[in-house]
Amino acid sequence: MRINFHGAAHTVTGSQHLLEINGHKLLLDCGIYQGKRAEAYSRNLNFHYDPQSVDAVILSHAHIDHSGNLPNLVKRGYEGNIYVTHATKDITSIMLADSGRIQESDAEFVNKKRARRGEPPVVPLYTQEDAEDVAGMFAGVNYEEAFEPIPGVVARFYEAGHILGSAGVSLEIEEKGRKIHLWFSGDIGRYKLPLLRDPVLPPHADYLIMESTYGDKKHDDPELAFLEFRDAVKRTVEGGGKVIVPAFAVGRTQEIVYHLNQMMHNGDVPRVPVYVDSPLAVKASDIFRNHLECFDEETRKFVAESRHPALDFKMLFYVRSVEESKALNERKDPMVIISASGMAETGRIVHHIRNNIENPRNTICIVSWQAPETLGRRLADREPEVRIFGEIYKRKCGVATIGGLSGHAGQDLLVNYATAVKDSVKDVFLVHGEEKQAMTLKGLLKEQGMDRVHYPEMHDSVDV
Repeated sequence: MRINFHGAAHTVTGSQHLLEINGHKLLLDCGIYQGKRAEAYSRNLNFHYDPQSVDAVILSHAHIDHSGNLPNLVKRGYEGNIYVTHATKDITSIMLADSGRIQESDAEFVNKKRARRGEPPVVPLYTQEDAEDVAGMFAGVNYEEAFEPIPGVVARFYEAGHILGSAGVSLEIEEKGRKIHLWFSGDIGRYKLPLLRDPVLPPHADYLIMESTYGDKKHDDPELAFLEFRDAVKRTVEGGGKVIVPAFAVGRTQEIVYHLNQMMHNGDVPRVPVYVDSPLAVKASDIFRNHLECFDEETRKFVAESRHPALDFKMLFYVRSVEESKALNERKDPMVIISASGMAETGRIVHHIRNNIENPRNTICIVSWQAPETLGRRLADREPEVRIFGEIYKRKCGVATIGGLSGHAGQDLLVNYATAVKDSVKDVFLVHGEEKQAMTLKGLLKEQGMDRVHYPEMHDSVDV
């Protein structure tokens, strides 16, 4: 068996790991790389293998850095199944379509400026139509249900607790008379987060491919992060400003709304309008209601009573049209705007930041990890000037980074995740993390007696 690391290696984005087993090829995730625009476009456009040679794809969850390059894979000849949990099937279908629409829209916006400068137009990475072609290739599977993506491999999904439908992937492999158990973590969630069930640790594995995003950092208790977010909202709206929150449309957005609902219900912050400005919002609401299997007991009760705390909220408004979205930037009254994308690279959030970044009354709340070179990372780093759509803007607004709200496991849980297979594992491969974070985690695992921990380079291949 050979493992090829074609994404999320020495970086956090673009998850893509190609397994060669019994003469067949199995792809784990097919995500978009996010970073400098020109570099990202080139990386995402060109695969380091022939998509037509891939026999099956297993998708851990719907986030675009794990699913977002599937339309290109299909455009370039992939014809097999894409195995997913049922919730991931529904969410990814709408997220990819939205991604294609956003890329078309962003290309159109940028091309107007390029035309005025006499520059050639850019072509979107893929279109909404391209993305919609992928939906018919999803094969939905229940959690813990066995399926055979390629000969000699029995796979199962286990709860990852990261977003709705997210899963760790267990692969029981038989190759040339040898039996191997490989476990792919996908993105690992956290304990005690609202809405979702807790992540399942791997009970056994010979080989473990796992994320290392926060390998150098212990998360604050979610309750402390909630209080920090509350203080930022209270300070901003009482000062007459807007709170702008870049957030993934599915998962983080619902958690943020859940927290805002609590704050206003308890009287901890003034009651101001909360706008979810994402074309995915209404569709995502229906998907959340249809997948009770993904929720904890408290949330299932809310849903059954049609009063989901992340979807039904008196001060909550879903923004459907572009005109409604633009109108928010004309208003001066206090409000909270939550919009995608989570790293502020595409979509309506970029326009909200552009229109509000130079007002000192406003606050941009960073509530998730930001990839290097993205607009979200530049804001998190509090750069005094940022480039948006080719133009320079001075950052006069406040920035609040609320790390404890992350949907990714912190250092403690990452160590627990790996050491759960300490007695059986032969090799651990750390992916989905920058070097500092991954090497810190590697050192901690070594202290636990786990000496065979690797941090593969992009496009490395390993025979196991």
